[in-house]
Amino acid sequence: MSVIKITHPKLRTQAGEAHRTATWLELFYDLAFVVAVAVLAGRLLADDTWSGVASYFGYFTLLWWLWASHTFYADRYDTDDLVYRLLAAGQMVAVVVIASSLSLDEANSTTAFALGYAISRLLLLIMYWRAYRHVPESRTLTRGYLIGFGVAAVVWSASIIFPEQARYGLWAVALAIDLATPWLMRVEQAKVPFDASHLPERFGLFTILVLGESIAAVVAGLAHVPWRPASTVAAALAIGVATALWWLYFDNARGSVVRRDPSVRRTWRPTVWLYAHLPLAAGLVGSGVALEHAVAEAGHGPMVTSDRWLLVGSLAVVFLCFALVHMASSSEGSRDRPLVLGRLLAVPFLLVIGLLSGLESQWVALGVLGVCIALVISDLSSTEQLETGSI
Repeated sequence: MSVIKITHPKLRTQAGEAHRTATWLELFYDLAFVVAVAVLAGRLLADDTWSGVASYFGYFTLLWWLWASHTFYADRYDTDDLVYRLLAAGQMVAVVVIASSLSLDEANSTTAFALGYAISRLLLLIMYWRAYRHVPESRTLTRGYLIGFGVAAVVWSASIIFPEQARYGLWAVALAIDLATPWLMRVEQAKVPFDASHLPERFGLFTILVLGESIAAVVAGLAHVPWRPASTVAAALAIGVATALWWLYFDNARGSVVRRDPSVRRTWRPTVWLYAHLPLAAGLVGSGVALEHAVAEAGHGPMVTSDRWLLVGSLAVVFLCFALVHMASSSEGSRDRPLVLGRLLAVPFLLVIGLLSGLESQWVALGVLGVCIALVISDLSSTEQLETGSI
């Protein structure tokens, strides 16, 4: 049996380091977010009105930032020693508390949410404090993170003792400080770039995680209705949509853009690539929830208006984010122009489907799948033309 020792953090993203992949600890860490995302999906399933969607996206943004913050640290400084494992485990406990607090049952509590979030941020500060002590070449960066994230952690901790109505405002302030900190430190970040293989894989794994919600949603939708042709067809179409989304993302996944060039102070590509994954992930979960509604409603008359718009709206957001990711990934832009154009053109077709109020859910799902298949065929055609030199 191997003995896990206490070692010092070190910079893992030097240009000469070998190809990195996700560690077993990172995959285990993601399980806590699988649960939290499932709870959020349950909230959206229960309330997909405008206020419900706004609440869902707000909480999802906070949850995604929690995952991304830890991932950014691990990409640069992960040494998988005893202290790091304990701190990561502590963050997992905090995420479980957060997930429980988001439940629509008696465990629902903004106080518990604030407590879990504050603990997670404080544990992240301990990680960066270790990196500040032991990695002198990135000390300016980690000092900035300790100040910015530290101020935000104080706001999160203070929100626990405030009334619930004031609490939301404090959360917005804390998140704004958190998001502003990396932007203010962007010059120093370029000197300590992300790993061009490890970080894109981590974002791809999170994308798989949220795509899994679509598969779980289909099972849940079938579990609550009797077996009949309409629901079975809707379930098959929903799996087809999820498969097409997987195809469209991973057949064009290129993340080398995350490694900033320190000689270029103003570049939008790494930032757009990274942060486009937030609405992308939120949209994928939203489409999964809408597909669950589609399966459950199949054969019962026209699809409910809010459910229909949740489906086409979520997918419109996903395709817009796909376009942004492709634009950011291409250094010159020419290679991805057909991909970007195709995803942008898909959005009005989805909105037309949303306007067809008389359609039953299985026909809505069929229309959405048709748009997805058209994009897949377009991608395959573009790839063939590139390989033959036609473009």
